[in-house]
This record gives sequence, structure tokens and C-alpha cells, in this order.
Amino acid sequence: MSFPLSDHCNGKTFFNPGDRAERGLLEVLRWKLTSRVTPWPRWVELNPVAAPPTPGRDEIVVTWVNHSTFLLQTRCGNFLTDPVFSDRASPVNWIGPRRVHAPGVPFEALPRIHGVLLSHDHYDHCDLPTLRRLAATHQPRILAPLGHHALLAEAGIIGVTDLDWWQSHDWAPDCTITLTPARHWCRRKIGATNHRLWGGFFLRVGAQHSYFAGDSGYEPDLFKTIGRKLGPPDLAMIPIGAYEPRWFMKPAHMNPAESVQVHRDLGARRSIAMHWGCWHLTDEGRLDPPYALATALSSANVPPDRFLVVAPGASVIIRRGEAGM
Repeated sequence: MSFPLSDHCNGKTFFNPGDRAERGLLEVLRWKLTSRVTPWPRWVELNPVAAPPTPGRDEIVVTWVNHSTFLLQTRCGNFLTDPVFSDRASPVNWIGPRRVHAPGVPFEALPRIHGVLLSHDHYDHCDLPTLRRLAATHQPRILAPLGHHALLAEAGIIGVTDLDWWQSHDWAPDCTITLTPARHWCRRKIGATNHRLWGGFFLRVGAQHSYFAGDSGYEPDLFKTIGRKLGPPDLAMIPIGAYEPRWFMKPAHMNPAESVQVHRDLGARRSIAMHWGCWHLTDEGRLDPPYALATALSSANVPPDRFLVVAPGASVIIRRGEAGM
């Protein structure tokens, strides 16, 4: 398969402008041999949360399900980002990271899903069993970076539109979805590194803007450019977890202090934390990311209500240029 030549593609594989973000086998072995892992609980029982409210005419309701899965309810349709409802973030169901809490919104309680925004092919973001289940029950249109159409077609999933960085899809007359750059990488099996692109999504519904960062390392010009080109988002969904050890994770995963800087670089009116607390992927403790985020917000003089940490199942409402609980 060939792709357009660009500053992030040589026609066959994709890359980050500048330094690489992916890690090789020797680096993985070094991490595992020197790792100091903070234990996680085997299971965390969630407190009951009210069902996501129905959005008003000029509202978007954003509900955190788990990890990087959000339910976005808009007047142009309902969307899921990186939907993962399986027990494991793994190519098989008998080994690999196992969830430590239930989805904040059960699959059976989802409203009709019209679209899926898929950021990249890693197993904690691209879960084929969940995507097949959605295809069987909701038949959503899936928007994804270049190369994912073939992956999903092999899994029997249709209705996929691939996008390049900065390419927009006109979902409806009043709704545009743009794939934004991210500093990350793709691989689902050995020997198939960066055969697919990665990215985030900027959703514009009328005058309301929301931004889903996907997975990314921190790069100042990257997020400033997104904010400058597409405008400051009313709500940004920004990862805060899976960042230790820094020598290994820094190129592809930001830490909470960098997440706060992303919030500022974008000019976001409000942000919400994601990519923590569901799967034990890296060395930090389960609650280390929100604690570190609170410290980083204080150091940066950013009010805590501008960068929210919410429980799975909790919702944020975007109303006419502002986001509120």
C-alpha cells in the first residue's frame, strides 16, 4: 500500500518530523530489566454516576467512559473516541493489561452511536472486538488516520474513512472533523512499525469546538499550531498518564506537567484528563497522574477547574463558547 509523500510519510511508512517516537526491542528490554513498577489495585469499584444527560440544542455533552474513550453527544450525532469496552487492552483475551474498573458507561447503555474517532492502532485505543460490536449494533461511520481502512476491513469492519493530518471531513452542514498531528507511532505486531498514521481530532459543531488529542508526546510548536490553525477549543481532552520511566516514554507520552502546557499552548478554555486509571501500562501508580496534575496546575497558576479530573461516567457540558460541569 502506498500513501502520499509528505513531511511525515515516505510513501510506505509514516514518521514524526524530527526525532522518532517509537522504541525498539533493545529499548523495551532495557525498560523491563530496570523497571520499578508501582503496584496497582486488582479492581476498583466505581461509585454510581448518573446517566449522561441529553444535550440541549446548543450543547455538547462529553462523558468520560474510560482511558481514552469519550462519548460526545452533539446535535450532529453521537461519537465515541478510541472505544475500548473489552476486559484487556491486548491482541488476545487471556494475557495483557486487564482493566481495573468497569466502563463508566456500560456498552448496553450507550445512545445510538453515529461516528467513531479512532486515533491510532495501539491496543488500548484500537480494540477490534469493541469495533465489531459497534458495527453490529450501531453501524457507525469510523474516521481514522491513513492506513486504518485496510486494518479494519481485514477485521470485517466497513464504513471507514481514512484522513491525513490537517484533512477535514464534512460530517454534516454544521459539523466538520479534522485530523490533527500528534507525536506518536503505530505498531500492532513485530515488523509492522508505522504502517499506519496516528493523530488527534478537532470537532467543530457550529460555534463549539472540542479537541481530542489521542496519544502524543509533547512538542511546543505542534499544539500551538493546532490552536492557531483551528482556534482555541472550548474543551480539550488531553492524556495525563502512561509516562514513566521518562527516558522511555517521553517521545510518545506526555507527563502531567507537559499536559498542562498543552492546555496552555492550545488556548483551551477548559480541559479534561484522560489516559489514566484503567490499564496498568507503565511504571507510575494508578493515582500518580491526577496528583501530579494538581501539582503542575498549581505551579503553572492554572485554576484546577480549568483542567478537570473526573470519575469514569462523569460528563462535561459545552455551552456556547464555554465548558461546564
